[in-house]
Amino acid sequence: MAGWFSENGLLLGLALLDGLSYAALVFMVAVGLNLVFGVLRIVNVAHGSLFAIGAYTAASLGLFLSARGLPPAAGYAVLLLAAVLVGGVLGPVIERGVLRRVYGQEDVLQLLVTFALFMILEDVQKLIWGVQPLFHDAPMKFLGTVDVPFGEDVIPFTAYQIFVVPGVAVATLAGLAWFLRRTLTGRVIVAVTTDKEAATAMGIDAAKVTLLTFTFGAALAALGGALASPTTSLVPGVGAQTIVLSFAVVAIAGLGQIEGAALSALMIGMGRSIAVYFEPELEVVVPYLIMVAVLLVRPQGLFGVVETRRV
Repeated sequence: MAGWFSENGLLLGLALLDGLSYAALVFMVAVGLNLVFGVLRIVNVAHGSLFAIGAYTAASLGLFLSARGLPPAAGYAVLLLAAVLVGGVLGPVIERGVLRRVYGQEDVLQLLVTFALFMILEDVQKLIWGVQPLFHDAPMKFLGTVDVPFGEDVIPFTAYQIFVVPGVAVATLAGLAWFLRRTLTGRVIVAVTTDKEAATAMGIDAAKVTLLTFTFGAALAALGGALASPTTSLVPGVGAQTIVLSFAVVAIAGLGQIEGAALSALMIGMGRSIAVYFEPELEVVVPYLIMVAVLLVRPQGLFGVVETRRV
């Protein structure tokens, strides 16, 4: 074991650092997906497209403004701006124009509608940005690299992926938990999540709550895409890969579980990253092996609870 560690220690360190960054990005999408499901009771397949559009928007704005002399440090404001634009524009359009029409319908119909929306948004991305890779890494280059001690070795790694991406994910988790438990609006959202009919009977405008929740969830997905844009070349299909992993995170955590999504994303991110470095042929299957292993023991997810079905 000691010989294996000395030979592969650097690879393991890189895998853990990569896994942490990737888990943070997946968490940003999964927590929005879970929040939306908790209130709307719709599994939104199109959520991955919001991640992709957020990434493309951030990269496009960054390239446009950098060409006009935007300081590199301002690139972080561009990432946030892209998330606000995508969530604020597409969120209400999708919720009011599409999802509101299928509330309370059969699950299969809801899945078909959101999948159709996903396919439409994928084609819209190709129409706007084409199929050539798009890349803008100025926010990542601005912070440079840091030396991370790992055993007797030192691993140089980008500061952006160590501090910024996980930091935003942790801040999102803490802020969302505080918002839902400590603010009046958050408690209203929890009330609608727990019992929509009773909340409506008490005078809560459920339509406004669902619109607010979906818009916020869309912004979280777009922010995840914006954070990912400096770390990878953007190509068609990036949203599909992310939403599939996000569904695995949601299934492991349990539908509607916000805090559990963080641990589940960490499990998925670390498992996938370790597979990339040591068994690349298992990269695709490892997240789903983790999901199957969890669901065989706890079908409702690690943090989910068995709900009584209403008849």
